[in-house]
Amino acid sequence: MDDIVSTAGASTLPSAKRQATKEKTMKAIVVTEQSAGTAGMKLVKRAEPQAAINDVVVQVHAAGFVATELEWPSTWTDRLDRNRTPSIPGHELAGVVTALGYGTTGLSVGQRVFGLADWYRDGTLAEYVAMEARNLAPLPGDVDFTVGASLTISGLTAWQGLFQHGRLQAGQSVLVHGAAGAVGSMVTQIAREFGAYVIGTGRAADRQKALDFGANAFVDLDNDALEDAGGVDLVFDSIGGDIGKRSAGIVRAGGTLVSIVGPVEARPVDGRAVDFVVESDRAQLSEIVQRVRDGRLRTNIGNVSTLDDAVAALNPTERRKGKTIIRVRP
Repeated sequence: MDDIVSTAGASTLPSAKRQATKEKTMKAIVVTEQSAGTAGMKLVKRAEPQAAINDVVVQVHAAGFVATELEWPSTWTDRLDRNRTPSIPGHELAGVVTALGYGTTGLSVGQRVFGLADWYRDGTLAEYVAMEARNLAPLPGDVDFTVGASLTISGLTAWQGLFQHGRLQAGQSVLVHGAAGAVGSMVTQIAREFGAYVIGTGRAADRQKALDFGANAFVDLDNDALEDAGGVDLVFDSIGGDIGKRSAGIVRAGGTLVSIVGPVEARPVDGRAVDFVVESDRAQLSEIVQRVRDGRLRTNIGNVSTLDDAVAALNPTERRKGKTIIRVRP
């Protein structure tokens, strides 16, 4: 908030000092009303964030957004369930560190980074964001900021779903729902790299894209019988609903159904069911970005827009194809 100076004293306060007392502002997207969805997003001026203990401030170059964020309680309230609107959505970013908070270690001012911001804090659809240093990893100089921002949620979700929760082993079969999507294409590629047989699913129009990302086979959910996929060791579900329920029936004994769309409604008869929320992990981010650098992993970027045009970009009139990225700095 701007300092208030009395009229009597205003002329005696040096202009440089008056200027220094003003808060620096930035452009940011905010949301205030849950029922409005993405249509309720607004581009506004906000005060630039400050770095708390163990924080860094990052100048955001590129940011991502997950459409379901506006359904998450953390977008609207803090950890004590208090209203925190107007809040800045978006949690994926790539950018450059501009400030370090007290006690912050492991990163330096001027360093290129990418990562995943805390769900309960203001996010990345802004020119600057303050976040814990541990949620960031170094972004190599040969990886574009747009690519870096597209990797965080999709890459970490795929990695954690396959290995931490799905316990994937070489030679197993994996059925990936939404295999042509941002997360599904990552799951497909990583599972193939680790020696799995991958069956992708989606609409008929998604078939070639899923195969291009490495799926061994494809199930058209509109025209093929899901059950014809037979017994698989691991189902990675990003759809839920009726598809999620039916998926439990194709998990073979000892297999796992992993869901990223909330609690599992139907469980495999002789297997495990897990739902999880992705977490930031510096070591995993480093594993993922190294695979991009050496050509083992391709990102699935769809529309790239500017922050000024972000509201329109995040309210598409057509079905999204790939990850929408907001390029905050040219």
